[in-house]
Amino acid sequence: MATITMDTTMVTATTPRMPTTTADAPASVAAGLLHTLWLASPALPVGGFSYSEGLEAAVDAGLVHDEASAAGWLTDQLQLSLARSDLAVVAQAIPAWRADDLARIRALNEWVLATRETQEFRLQTEQMGRSLQAWAQSLGALGGDVLQRLQAADLQPPAYPVAMACAAAASGAALADSLAGFAFGWAENMVQAAIKSVPLGQSAGQRMLARLVADIPAAVAHAMALGDEDRQAFTPLLAILSARHETQYSRLFRS
Repeated sequence: MATITMDTTMVTATTPRMPTTTADAPASVAAGLLHTLWLASPALPVGGFSYSEGLEAAVDAGLVHDEASAAGWLTDQLQLSLARSDLAVVAQAIPAWRADDLARIRALNEWVLATRETQEFRLQTEQMGRSLQAWAQSLGALGGDVLQRLQAADLQPPAYPVAMACAAAASGAALADSLAGFAFGWAENMVQAAIKSVPLGQSAGQRMLARLVADIPAAVAHAMALGDEDRQAFTPLLAILSARHETQYSRLFRS
């Protein structure tokens, strides 16, 4: 039983304080973590689940046909495409949003739009960017100033990595944590696309996700180290498959 001593100015309880993980963490760190989890959630209404980013065409071409080939495909895409392009853009856009550097934001947005290698990829980043802005609008006051920042930047249209960076910048989370959340959200969507299109079972999907999770920290570190002159969006085979997917006879996904 706790013993309580009282005087005229204070009440002191001598009950031992139970250790907790959330209560001991700084409130800002906990809030940033929760915001990052929110943005990485498949429940975020931006439509990521409807895109396979060329994976469905790779299945149709016989390049992806089982768990091993799907895992290898997604690992290569993480390292050779996402880390060098969209993840690198998010790494540069978050500090720009926090500094209110609208010229930098617009330049990054224009780079994303200009480097989409097919119509499908261009439509994907535009649709997801607009959906994220609509999500911010639907939150009202709960969305903080994300909508106001996006509107002030006047991006026509907002590309998804740049719009997501705006939401991440408002979270106060560390840059590396925000990038890890962005990469995990991508990985989860792509694994689900593989499960549906190959098709594969849920256990195979979890093993694939485990491989991607193990590779995400290195991808984040690489993206953070890239400057403007090093950033790239050059994936010829993926672009060919995406172009073929536009006229593929039977499709589950929009890309």
